[in-house]
Amino acid sequence: MGFLVWLFYVLLSVAPSLRGCMGDGYGVPIRLNDDVLGLIVFKSDLRDPSSHLSSWNEDDDSPCSWKYIQCNPVSGRVSEISLDGLGLTGRIGRGLEKLRHLKVLSLSRNNFSGSISPQLALTSALVSLNLSRNSLSGRIPVSLVNMSTIRVLDLSENSFSGAVPDNLFQNCLSLRQLSLAGNMLEGSIPSTLPRCSLLNSLNLSKNRFSGTLDFTSGIWTLKRLRVLDLSKNALSGPVPNGIAAIHYLKEFLLSGNHFSGPLPVDTGLCPHLYRLDFGDNRFTGALPDSLQRLNSLIFFRVSNNMLTGDFPSWIGNMSSLEYLDFSRNSLAGNLPSSMGELKSLKYLSLSHNKLGGNIPMSLVYCTGLSVIHLGGNSFDGRIPESFFDLGLEEIDFSGNKLMGSIPRGSSRIYESLHKLDMSRNNLTGSIPAEMGLFSNLRYLNLSWNNLKSRVPPELGFFPNLTILDLRNSALYGSIPGEICDSGSLGILQLDGNALMGSIPEEIGNCTSIYLLSLSHNDLNGSIPKSISNLNKLKILQLEFNELSGEIPQELGRLQNLLAVNISYNRLEGRLPVGGIFPNLDQSSLQGNLGICSPLLKGPCKLNVPKPLVLNPNAFDNPMGDHKQRNRSSKSKEIGRHNFLSVSAIVAISAAILITFGVIVIALLNVSARRRLIFVDNALESLCSSSSRSGSAPTGKLVLFDSRSSPDLIGNPEPLLNKASEIGGGMFGTVYKVPLGTQGRMVAIKKLVTSNIIRYPEDFDREVRVLGKAEHPNLIKLKGYYWAPQTQLLVSEFAPNGSLQSKLHERLPSVPPLSWAERFKILLGTAKGLAHLHHSFRPPIIHYNIKPSNILLDENHNPKISDFGLARLLTELEKHIISNRFQSALGYVAPELACQSLRVNEKCDIYGFGVMILEVVTGKRPVEYGEDNVVILSDHMRFSLEQGNALDCVDPSMSEYPEDEVLPVLKLALVCTSQIPSSRPSMEEVVHILQLIKTPAPQRTGLYY
Repeated sequence: MGFLVWLFYVLLSVAPSLRGCMGDGYGVPIRLNDDVLGLIVFKSDLRDPSSHLSSWNEDDDSPCSWKYIQCNPVSGRVSEISLDGLGLTGRIGRGLEKLRHLKVLSLSRNNFSGSISPQLALTSALVSLNLSRNSLSGRIPVSLVNMSTIRVLDLSENSFSGAVPDNLFQNCLSLRQLSLAGNMLEGSIPSTLPRCSLLNSLNLSKNRFSGTLDFTSGIWTLKRLRVLDLSKNALSGPVPNGIAAIHYLKEFLLSGNHFSGPLPVDTGLCPHLYRLDFGDNRFTGALPDSLQRLNSLIFFRVSNNMLTGDFPSWIGNMSSLEYLDFSRNSLAGNLPSSMGELKSLKYLSLSHNKLGGNIPMSLVYCTGLSVIHLGGNSFDGRIPESFFDLGLEEIDFSGNKLMGSIPRGSSRIYESLHKLDMSRNNLTGSIPAEMGLFSNLRYLNLSWNNLKSRVPPELGFFPNLTILDLRNSALYGSIPGEICDSGSLGILQLDGNALMGSIPEEIGNCTSIYLLSLSHNDLNGSIPKSISNLNKLKILQLEFNELSGEIPQELGRLQNLLAVNISYNRLEGRLPVGGIFPNLDQSSLQGNLGICSPLLKGPCKLNVPKPLVLNPNAFDNPMGDHKQRNRSSKSKEIGRHNFLSVSAIVAISAAILITFGVIVIALLNVSARRRLIFVDNALESLCSSSSRSGSAPTGKLVLFDSRSSPDLIGNPEPLLNKASEIGGGMFGTVYKVPLGTQGRMVAIKKLVTSNIIRYPEDFDREVRVLGKAEHPNLIKLKGYYWAPQTQLLVSEFAPNGSLQSKLHERLPSVPPLSWAERFKILLGTAKGLAHLHHSFRPPIIHYNIKPSNILLDENHNPKISDFGLARLLTELEKHIISNRFQSALGYVAPELACQSLRVNEKCDIYGFGVMILEVVTGKRPVEYGEDNVVILSDHMRFSLEQGNALDCVDPSMSEYPEDEVLPVLKLALVCTSQIPSSRPSMEEVVHILQLIKTPAPQRTGLYY
């Protein structure tokens, strides 16, 4: 194979000059089968792990017997190659150019990667090319195929990027099918595309195309179209009338763009339409009446727009509908009885509109219905019982004004129903015991009703139930022990009812549960020890009950527990020593009788056993009766004295211990203060004493970029000058000092002495690792000073201060940061963190990302400081636990709420996401008002959902590009996801930020 590959490239380079030499001198012309040569060269660029191409042998005279190859029976030349789904990897090389008679080339569902060479030009005989579902990247080369002869071109589901060349469709008269879907193409849709007048399928979906479309003289002129899919791009502007010109159109998909204005009124004049999707845009106005003519329509979606007007009464005319989604608009009125004419309907979603009235009984004639979502409207009246005779899989009637009782249902729905949500209505009556027969039910939500019912034990019979939500439904009675019999329950919420009695011991059978909420009831008794069996439990809410006794110490073994609230009960005694319990705040404990915690001001009640008193009468006594009686009476008196003595001893001992503890702590505090003063004085006197007496000092200064001996003795006196102090934090105080004879400024951090590595060789090793972390967006560590009582880090000085000072401490005379400067700071910080996370094994984790640790050089380039300092700690987890909330309030990832830390890169990403919000809004991550506390990430998430995110942008920025700011805000909310695995990596964050900051003509929307 190697010789043929070499020969191919030689022939490719010398072909013009070779023609005159063939046969000369020898009289025998060189005869090669081009098809064999081309295919062998093509194969040489591939990896074939399953040996699918083992029959391709370079010694064969013809490839027509090879697998996956078809030849023309007349000419004997290769006409078709089909290698779909063979698991091939590698690149598409130029060997295919030799196949001059190839008509069909299909390489889909493999893992071809890299860019396609711009020199690759496939034969003009090719009529069908399918490279879909690979990993090809780069730009689409214009010379790849002859557009004047190609009929089918499918490049979908790859990673092609950049703009599509406008001249690609300069001459495309033969093109019938074109799919570029699922790539990263951007810019405007080529204006030459309408020249493909025979095109019948056009799919440009799931790219980043932007700008407005010339429908009238562009798309609408492609009169042979059957499929038009432009969904999931960033296209904008109105969609004018004219679609009726495409008479045979069957699929018209525009979802997931920024189209606005009314829907084209002549859409209904395309009688062959069977799939219509206008969802996730900004369309306004009413639904055009012409739509009622679409008798062949199967799929109809207009959800997530701003449509208004009454719900169409003509909907029943669409007799072929199987999928209907009008959710999240502002449609009003009642549902017409003609809904019952939709006999083929399987999916119905009208949620979050302004619909009212009764749910029409005629819907029960839609016998094929499996999903019905009517939540978030104003429907009233009773739920038609006949609904529960259908084979429904999902029912969502939440957030309405429905009354009456819950229908009991029949055997058909018992087997089919997966989800039932009737929350936030006015339902009354008992929860039907028959619900225990719903064998496939996974989600049950009856919360916020007025059921006034007991919790039926049959609810524990659900074999697949994952979520059970019965909050605020006026439930009474006890919690049945059978509620966890299925073992599949993940969320159990019974709070806000009138439940009484004790928490059943059987609660320990809920081994899959991760959220247990029983708060705001009248539960009494003790907390069962069996809760310690719930190893997956993350949230436990028992507040506002009448629970008593001590909290079982076994609960400290729950290492996955992230949040606990036991406030306002009658609990007492010590908290469990393990898990999250030592770190609970006051709000989670207050309002109890006597929980022992330094956060609470009330009494601490311990269940201490009484002292053991020995009875002297219990022993045999050889003395006589008279002596025995005297001794008996004396022994009672002695026993009383002994009892009082022991009690007094216990009390006195406790008092002595407490007093001794207070004295020891006070002495330690005094000692610590004296030690700090001693260290300061020692450093101040170090140089003076050494210079006066000539004695060798004990510390050493090591500069990584110095050729001098690492045992240089530094002069630390300037470090302790208060005038040179410029900041401080969790790890120590920072000073700005000149270094060396030239007076070059450096920053020197005097580390806190507690918990820092005490051995110089260990300290040297860890600091040198940090010194190797060099990157334009990291503060360079230049060296260190080590002495037994003092450790200093020497690093470069950033003259423009910190991001914190630019955002929150700016003087009125100093101009605010522009959007360009803010974006540069965010992108640079992301690059620095990506370097720490992905260039070191194990990765270097910062632990404390916030604006005060982002410094700015003279050009406002960001430089991350204090990275990796946790490597210098002897007890990392203890230090982070005790300092994280005080030092970085609002930046702490939620998973750090538990003591069993699993700190990784995702914690830094959470802090970076909060920092993005702070940079864009100019607000602190946590702000305190008169009556409330505002968490910035929660506030921004709500604002984005309401469409008001831009109202939160820092008003000091007079100008900013909305199409950059919005994607950046959305990226921040992804980074601050409560679930660590949902956060992107820092490499992905850098990539996304770079995509956002593309040139204006090529900029696309970014969605999260």
